[in-house]
Amino acid sequence: MSSLLIRIGLIGLLIAVQVSGAAAQKELQTPDRSWRKAVPEITWQNISPPFKDHRYYDHVEVFPFESKSKDYSPINAWWLSEAATLVYADEEFVRIRFQTAGLNDVVFFNKDSTQCFVASNDKYALVVFRGSEIWKKKEKFDLVKVLADLMTDVDIRLVKWEQGGKVHRGFKNALDEVWDELALHIEKLHRKGLKIWFGGHSLGAALATLAADRCPYAVGVYTIGSPRVGDSDFRDQYQVQAYRIVNNSDIVAKVPPAGFYRHVGEIRFIDDRGFVHDRLPEAEKENIEIKPEPRDNYESDEPFRGGLQGLVPDAFRDHVPLLYTVHLWNQLMGNTPSTSFSVPCD
Repeated sequence: MSSLLIRIGLIGLLIAVQVSGAAAQKELQTPDRSWRKAVPEITWQNISPPFKDHRYYDHVEVFPFESKSKDYSPINAWWLSEAATLVYADEEFVRIRFQTAGLNDVVFFNKDSTQCFVASNDKYALVVFRGSEIWKKKEKFDLVKVLADLMTDVDIRLVKWEQGGKVHRGFKNALDEVWDELALHIEKLHRKGLKIWFGGHSLGAALATLAADRCPYAVGVYTIGSPRVGDSDFRDQYQVQAYRIVNNSDIVAKVPPAGFYRHVGEIRFIDDRGFVHDRLPEAEKENIEIKPEPRDNYESDEPFRGGLQGLVPDAFRDHVPLLYTVHLWNQLMGNTPSTSFSVPCD
């Protein structure tokens, strides 16, 4: 009898420990203010990626990617902004960070003016393009790649696009460099039942916009700091679920000229306080005053430590991909207003 009581007691103790541990784990997984990230001080010394000190996919288990989402997802916006920032780093660094986030299969595609990676698991794949080489710090300066990127960015002639309308010639040529090989890999992932998502920053955002339009399996695309990609006919025929995130006065979101080019999709606007706002459909035009972003850490307990950040014009500073991902992360922590907000479209 005593032996039976001991066994019952031990089983009860084990259950209590497990329940207590599960409760403690659940408590630890609840987001709180301490998870906010300080808005980084941007100087001419750190304006260019990669940002290897950033904690990529922090607390990712709390915010899993919503691969079946049909509407704008703040979680997916954060995931793809992290990916678009991460893509500037070297392959091994990228691979390790994605494995930490549960994306164990990472394939790279690398040509003269186009670099992208496809990170996937058994449910979804992220196809993410890298931005211009001129935004990237390199241990070894590669003049050939810099010149290739410059030629891509400045070749703004409009050319016919197979899906309809006309697009930026440089962007189309850059996508064509990798498309055949990339399309075969995407097809293979699609046959396995994976949801295919696209993203990128700057030039990478433009390429993601085009690639998603060309890919029949695209579920959606999130871009950060995207330039305009095509004309009004291109915009009107664009069917992919697209969300274009713009940080305040980001200069790249204003080029090429609006008279010939139009943005696509729906915009989410990060204002001068770091708040992310919903907006009206892309075809509607609203005018707002874009204010300089304050030189402090809004909603943060960590102050700036001084420096030369004031020498970087806001139009360039606001294009830095790290700022995007920090603002989008802080939105998940509750740093967002409840009212909607309309912004310029074209």
